[in-house]
Order: sequence, then C-alpha cells, then structure tokens
Amino acid sequence: MPQRRLASVPRLILGVAPIILAVQVTFAVLQPRPQARAEELTPPPSVGVLRALSLGDPIAFAQLLTLWLQAFDNQPGISIRFLDLDYGKVEAWLQRILELDPRGQYPLLMASQLYAEVPDERKQRLMLDLVYREFLRDPNRRWPWLAHATIMAKHRLNDLPLALRYAQALATHATGAGVPHWATQMQIFLYEDMGEYETARILLGGLLDSGVVQDPHELHLLIERLNQLKDAEKSSKPSKN
Repeated sequence: MPQRRLASVPRLILGVAPIILAVQVTFAVLQPRPQARAEELTPPPSVGVLRALSLGDPIAFAQLLTLWLQAFDNQPGISIRFLDLDYGKVEAWLQRILELDPRGQYPLLMASQLYAEVPDERKQRLMLDLVYREFLRDPNRRWPWLAHATIMAKHRLNDLPLALRYAQALATHATGAGVPHWATQMQIFLYEDMGEYETARILLGGLLDSGVVQDPHELHLLIERLNQLKDAEKSSKPSKN
C-alpha cells in the first residue's frame, strides 16, 4: 500500500494531532488504577443441584469443588485471609462437599487443620463443631480429625470440658479395629488434667482389665500411668488428722 508523504497531510490535521494525543495521554494518566476486588463467597446450592451439575460423577465433582474452595483465598490480583472469609458459608460448602462424597476426608482436614487455625475463637469453634458432627456420621473413618479437634480444644481454646466431650465421643463411637488405642484413651488423660484422678484411674484400670491392649511396651507405660494416677489421687484427698 503506497504511503502518503507528510507534506501531503493537511496542516489542520498536523496541528490538531498533537493536541488529541496530549488529551489521550492526560486522560489515561488521570484514570484511577484498576483495583482487584475480592469476590464474596456465595452460599452453596442444594446437594440436588450439585449432583445434577456433576453429570453423574459426584466424587470427581466434589474433588473439584474442594480445590476451588481451598483456592478461594487466592483470587486474581488479591489475596484474602482465611480470617476474613464468611465461615458460615465455608461450613456450608464443606458440608455440601461431604454430602457429594461421604468417603472423602479432605474437607475435614481443611476444617480442622486449615480453617480452624485462624486467630478467632468463634470461627475455631465453628470448624471444630463441624468436625464433631461429621465424625458422628462415620466415626471409624473420621476419628483422626476429631482427635485433632480434641487437641486443639485443649491447647488452643483452653477448653478442657469441650476437649473431654470430643474425647468421650472418640471412646464411645470410634470402636473399629483400625482406631489406635491412644485416640480412645484421650479422655483418661483429660480427666487427669481436670483433676478427676479417680475417674481417670477407673477408666484406665478398666482398659487394662479388658485385655484390649496387647503390646508389652504399651502395657508397661499404661501400668506406670495407672500407678501415677493412684499416687495423684491419694495426694489430692485431704489428710485425716
């Protein structure tokens, strides 16, 4: 395509062109910089809607939703603190994902070890309570998350009664062969921490008498602990003059 010589361009256009260019540059400079805005987490649809969207593969769809929820704090151009998320909606999404894939474990890991780590007691309790409720639906598979919740209730929330409630649920409901003894024994040591030495001693003695514990090393440690509980129980009682 033949190019026109600069001399052939009308003088009016040559005179106006720099003004137009200057206006465009000024307008671009004065425009506010685009700001990334955090997308708000919306409530989840019903499980029926999610099943329809899964196209017959709810487990794979649940896994995709899990990855989406975990990455929700990292949006284009912005990073959202877990603390700033609406935990009511987070809880609802975790429940929906578990309804799609009841054998899935990762949502409870997220609740107990990711979302429950924020420095907000109300939100911590919300996540631990979710773990407790979901544990009761499948205790022999979901016991690790309630065991972690028990430790958090004791050490992070300093709430021994709540920790004991979780530990009692472990001892009562997690009765499968794959559940380790230490998980079902947690209530014994919590009773000890609360100064309930007699209760702890009775429970530990019952455990030893049941014959459930067979490992010699573990038996030795538990017998030593039982003796320590007996001594602590004697010391805690007022002396008779």
